[in-house]
Amino acid sequence: MKTLILSTRNAHKVQEIRQVLGEAFRYLTLADFPDAPPVQEDADTFTGNATKKAVALAARLAGRSIANHQAPITDTWVLADDSGLEVDALSGAPGVHSARFAAPDQGAPGNSPDAANNAKLLRLLENVPWEKRTARFRCVIAVAPVSAWMGFEPQASQDSQPRAVNVHGFQGTCEGRIGFAPSGHAGFGYDPLFVPEGFEQTFAELGEATKNRISHRAHALLKLRQWLKEEGT
Repeated sequence: MKTLILSTRNAHKVQEIRQVLGEAFRYLTLADFPDAPPVQEDADTFTGNATKKAVALAARLAGRSIANHQAPITDTWVLADDSGLEVDALSGAPGVHSARFAAPDQGAPGNSPDAANNAKLLRLLENVPWEKRTARFRCVIAVAPVSAWMGFEPQASQDSQPRAVNVHGFQGTCEGRIGFAPSGHAGFGYDPLFVPEGFEQTFAELGEATKNRISHRAHALLKLRQWLKEEGT
């Protein structure tokens, strides 16, 4: 069985990935590798950040044994993603800064709470009418084989523009609009504000089954699943 190491500790992401890709793979996450160093997501594109995270973990694992997890290196791939919200009225913001959108206002480093990010978004769109509140979620998934990084120094993968050694990328989007107030209690991030095209409810109201069918991450994962099938990996 092939092993996919998911470069995340986000339980929501892990669940969505497993539901879309199915149980034909063995899954590990960053929780299984507690000493994996954090990766600074400083690229200016989703592709750049996803690639950087995938390469960083693949390079680190290639230089050490993962026998404790019973995952042969030749059958092991790292899967990393970067995703965010692009609002047309804000010229594509928050974009790659989605998770830390409100952080500069709070004078704190790192990601900001979902409530703070949502409040800032609503404040910036306060006078924008419904028809101009168009937006999309975008997700880019990068997949890197651990075996491709045999012999490379892990530090090389920390460069802001890492070499994409056999890294494959898959992109998905979900079009919609930003609501005028949060609605729903499911999901995370901007889900309580995002009304996907063709629906009247937010992601936070639609439930996991519907979201996992139409979301940006689901679309990217379906492309990945098809590629894995065609490649026989």
